[in-house]
Amino acid sequence: MSFNTFGHLFRVTTWGESHGPALGATVDGCPPGVALDAAMLQHWLDKRKPGQNRHTTQRREPDAVEILSGVYEGQTTGTPIQLMIRNVDQRSKDYGNILDTFRPGHADITYFQKYGLRDPRGGGRSSARETAARVAAGGVARAVLDALVPGLSITGYMVQMGPHEIDRARFDLAEIARNPFWVPDAQAAQDWAQVLDQIRKDGNSVGAVVEVVAAGAPAGLGAPVYAKLDTELAAAMMSINAVKGVEIGAGMGAAALTGVENADEIEMGADGPRYRSNKAGGILGGISTGQDIVVRFAVKPTSSIHTPRASVTRAGDATDVVTKGRHDPCVGIRAVPVGEAMMACVLLDHLLMQRAQTGQAGPVGRIGPAE
Repeated sequence: MSFNTFGHLFRVTTWGESHGPALGATVDGCPPGVALDAAMLQHWLDKRKPGQNRHTTQRREPDAVEILSGVYEGQTTGTPIQLMIRNVDQRSKDYGNILDTFRPGHADITYFQKYGLRDPRGGGRSSARETAARVAAGGVARAVLDALVPGLSITGYMVQMGPHEIDRARFDLAEIARNPFWVPDAQAAQDWAQVLDQIRKDGNSVGAVVEVVAAGAPAGLGAPVYAKLDTELAAAMMSINAVKGVEIGAGMGAAALTGVENADEIEMGADGPRYRSNKAGGILGGISTGQDIVVRFAVKPTSSIHTPRASVTRAGDATDVVTKGRHDPCVGIRAVPVGEAMMACVLLDHLLMQRAQTGQAGPVGRIGPAE
């Protein structure tokens, strides 16, 4: 299977399946001399690992990452970094009844149509388990970003579960780490817990919207046409399992605005130009402005549910499918650290390309009085 690699200078190749012995990532293009160890990556993996509370899949995976190459005495060497995460809690027998049956909403049917075979054990390569490798690679990217752009922060959180949205008047960044939904609204966290408990009892699932914000990214990242920063961020987020929509800044809502409302007015500040609003989501013409980079993506409801759904077998016979096993009633919860990881990988990739092309990691053109 091809196309398992993303990135230009900072390149990540993920490998492995949901129920194989292990999965992981090969990270190439990481600069040398960056402090890195397994504990630094484990911090991020612990955010997405399953079984942490009743609102996620009860599959018990420690997601312990091992660094097999590319690091010596606590520093990156500039050579490929091999990351491995062993699977320890597979229950492949849960999928024995769907060997010849396609699950509605899953990639089973399209994988079979493309390749003529598929791995039915938890979805194989199409499983959301693959995203553990991305989070590990994102940890590498974060370590490099910390070294090259001190002060840059990447924060993800849920802003919607099903039809239930957060109240931005109650927005509290400190609240994100205090609840299992990674939501910056304490009241929403309480309300959503009740809703999701009922969803699970009903044998059903629900979708979500995740927002990821990068603060402190320099202006000048991206390119005008085919490597626009927003293009590559959208592609990165869209590549996450179960994601069906991506928007930058005002996104789809921009269609309802007038030009007066949408244009982010500019004024000079003490440290250069500043903007009075951020409808653009920190990106203009495919290039970062220095404002917060704001991306949102929509995650569909988990397709593995205990409610019968009509489907067909490989022989073309009609059947009903009930997906057994341990699954997330709202996969959007564990998509939050994945979105953060993809943001980190894309920003580092563009930071390295900016340095390669211009010799600088930030803006080249200076705005303001000559010194």
